[in-house]
Amino acid sequence: MTKVTVVGAGNVGATCADVLAYREIAEEIVLVDIKEGVAEGKALDIWQKAPINAYDSRTVGSTNDYSKTANSDVVVITSGLPRKPGMTRDDLIETNAGIVKSVTENVVKHSPNAIIIIVSNPLDVMTYQAHITSKLPRTKVIGMAGILDTARYRAFLAEALDVSPKEIQAILMGGHGDTMVPLPRYTTVAGIPVTELIDADKLNEIIERTKFGGGELVKLMGTSAWYAPGAAAAQMVEAILKNQRRVFPVCIKLDGEYGIDDCYLGVPVILGRNGVEKVIELHLNEDEKALLETSRTHVKEVMTVLDNIAAK
Repeated sequence: MTKVTVVGAGNVGATCADVLAYREIAEEIVLVDIKEGVAEGKALDIWQKAPINAYDSRTVGSTNDYSKTANSDVVVITSGLPRKPGMTRDDLIETNAGIVKSVTENVVKHSPNAIIIIVSNPLDVMTYQAHITSKLPRTKVIGMAGILDTARYRAFLAEALDVSPKEIQAILMGGHGDTMVPLPRYTTVAGIPVTELIDADKLNEIIERTKFGGGELVKLMGTSAWYAPGAAAAQMVEAILKNQRRVFPVCIKLDGEYGIDDCYLGVPVILGRNGVEKVIELHLNEDEKALLETSRTHVKEVMTVLDNIAAK
């Protein structure tokens, strides 16, 4: 039986569970949350929708009882607090690293063979925390950011070009945030290079909007996005459980790829049954390499913050 656990039954986690159920990606989906009754209620709500949307996936909720997650094939971790007014980046890292560490310990205890997908922020450093806590191979602890970032990029391009978003393929690299590295050279519309269809100024405007895509939504709603992030995490789960071997940008610890060691960055990979089946190394030009180095420097700084917190 295929089984997926989603830890954190907030907007992102519940959306992820809903997409997993609706698309029948797993036979059983377990939602876990620390707040009494929330996971149970949302799981029950999704299950009561099954007769309407005609799916068989069972959704189960649990308040901090990880025994119900036992033998999960994939675990998606969305737990963590959003950054609040007056909270420094270091405060957020310390708080969320503690949460992700505790969750990862519980997950591995009950599902030692699971592949772990991190959605918690700050994404790159939380993937680092989960990886060192789990002691699993780097190919089995990965972060979801690139799929969301490319989706935003593709959505904006589809709007600007007035074409279906289905026709647009794109790759972004680097950290999740304003140091991400969009790659127009690797962006196509039904196989046509995007640079042939849009002028440079407009393309740069879209790239800048993509970099701050999360912030744009926070300004509009007063909270973080959830539909696209939840669906993006579910798409990664589907690629793994169905061994689709899809090419996605995901956050993984680099071990020499792109000349980078011991840093968690978004890069294109083949995603299948074993998690990351292969890291794809693109031939970057000098400008792209410089942008990736800027992103690496930023992520490494945040990793050092976590190391210093752990050393206290």
